[in-house]
Amino acid sequence: MGFFNFVKSVGKKLGIGDEEEVASAEDLKKELDSLNLGTDNVEIEVKGDTVVVKGEVADQSIFEKAILAVGNTLGVSKVEASEMKVADTGSITEPVFHEVKKGENLWKIATKHYGNGSKYTEIFEANKPMLSDPDLIYPGQNLRIPALG
Repeated sequence: MGFFNFVKSVGKKLGIGDEEEVASAEDLKKELDSLNLGTDNVEIEVKGDTVVVKGEVADQSIFEKAILAVGNTLGVSKVEASEMKVADTGSITEPVFHEVKKGENLWKIATKHYGNGSKYTEIFEANKPMLSDPDLIYPGQNLRIPALG
């Protein structure tokens, strides 16, 4: 599992500069750390419009949130995570992400993935703290779709 694709022209703008320019590795790391996910042992490198994340996180959910936090940044088209490790298992399972399309909301996304729109809260909770309001999603944004437990 190496590369994750994102929409380069949408996302949170960090730092200064051109709309298509990727934020610096330092700005991306600062943003990632501000979310308090447990990414202290994660390093970030920027190669063009690709962000490389390396290091170790405690569990699969933190891994997925870290990928989304840097990937849903303006100017980023790919996140490479082949050098990321998960401490609790030693391996990473293939995450399920959903790219938001125009006209979608969490209810529609939950219906698509779970067959039940009322499960939208599962998706909302799985994407905190990147999402602060279930109504504030946008086309092109990628979201975690957790397995129902």
